Amino acid sequence: MKTAQDIILRPVITEASMAGLQMRKYTFKVAKDANKIEIAKAVETLFGVKVAKVNTMNVRGRFKRMGLHAGYKANWKKAIVTLTEDSKGIEFFESMM
Repeated sequence: MKTAQDIILRPVITEASMAGLQMRKYTFKVAKDANKIEIAKAVETLFGVKVAKVNTMNVRGRFKRMGLHAGYKANWKKAIVTLTEDSKGIEFFESMM
């Protein structure tokens, strides 16, 4: 059994993810083998909120080059978590606005 800290790896801070905060959508980088149910339970335990919906997507690693050496960054999984209307917001994201 994985802990909530093993499932939710870090928040994703981009312009697009910050635009989703008004619609109560929060974006996280999650473990590649985590499913939507595990992600919802992990967010509820870590932040004390109620999750309405979880959308996930696999993100392909970008091509990077440094001089003669070239390669790809690692693939990762992104989760967009939508909270219920009666739930409080996640304090970490609210402090960034």
